[in-house]
Amino acid sequence: MTYHSGSRAVQDRVGVRDLADHVGQAIGQGIRPVAAAFLELQPMLVVGAADPVSGAVWASPLTGAPGFVRATGSHQISVAGGAGPCDPLAPALSTAGTPVGTIALDPRTRRRMRLNGRARPTPRGFAVEADQVFSNCPRYLQKRESYETVDRMPGAARSGRELSSEQREFIEAADTFFLATVHARGADVSHRGGNPGFVRVDSPGELRWRDYPGNSMFLTLGNLAVDPRTGLLFLGWESGAALQLTGTARTEFTEDGERTVRFTLTEVVETSAASPLRWSAPEYSPANP
Repeated sequence: MTYHSGSRAVQDRVGVRDLADHVGQAIGQGIRPVAAAFLELQPMLVVGAADPVSGAVWASPLTGAPGFVRATGSHQISVAGGAGPCDPLAPALSTAGTPVGTIALDPRTRRRMRLNGRARPTPRGFAVEADQVFSNCPRYLQKRESYETVDRMPGAARSGRELSSEQREFIEAADTFFLATVHARGADVSHRGGNPGFVRVDSPGELRWRDYPGNSMFLTLGNLAVDPRTGLLFLGWESGAALQLTGTARTEFTEDGERTVRFTLTEVVETSAASPLRWSAPEYSPANP
């Protein structure tokens, strides 16, 4: 794993460069058989990228019957379907060569897998040629025992420049969200989790959350150090609602080692019943502060 200057700067500031080098050895370009098998069991893939025209970064949930995401080679995945025409991520996924980040997260097993690369449209959806493939530990990942697929009709996407009171409540009740970031050579999607209330809404256009200790690679905070553009995705795990936010983020460091990420909103898109998946109630991670 070759880290860019942003990740190196954060690693050095926190004092974990050697640990990051060790952990980074697990990142490769190839999709191992166990990873391919994991992908084919998932009903959801979260994808993040920058709009090729506006530059805004978005994260979107893509869903389908297990097998809609599958490895079609040792360095490629194919996704059947894709973002709907009203999804703000649709232009990026229809443009060949767009850097994308993806994460497949399975609440049933508390496992997750990230694959970053470049997308190209296909007749059935899109494919991603992998640059980075790696799994993560289950820390801060809430367990959900099961899901069912229900017949839902997605509502019309509603956009705005500020969060409504209902959207603020939705965010502050969340135990998980997804975070898309970019850098000069690519994109990445990670997840953040905690007990409800771990994300705070300070105003209709500002959020913050504490950055909990993780794998020490600092891919996300490293990206923010060189490019503040950010996309957030909050899901209604039972309702299927999707709340997508785009804007910029910065990291604040304190002398005692705590880190807080502050996000400034540019645009929000809300879609009711965006996902047909209805998950069971969460069992919160024992690692949550």
